[in-house]
Amino acid sequence: MDPKKAFGKTVRALRKQQGISQEILAARCELDRTHMSRLERAVQQPTLTTIFRIADELGILPSELIAQVEKQRGRGK
Repeated sequence: MDPKKAFGKTVRALRKQQGISQEILAARCELDRTHMSRLERAVQQPTLTTIFRIADELGILPSELIAQVEKQRGRGK
């Protein structure tokens, strides 16, 4: 799976598990809601800063977020 798609699916799944809307997560990450939508739909790639912000707001380490993206791609442990 494409890394952008895997990232988007992972963020969407984690966000939904926590019962957070795109709008709320975007605001907490200091991003526009449309930007969060584009990330989840794999229209845009996240910057390193964005990866850290999203992970922080989801309560996980950035390395854990990336590990989950790798699993989504079928390449993680």
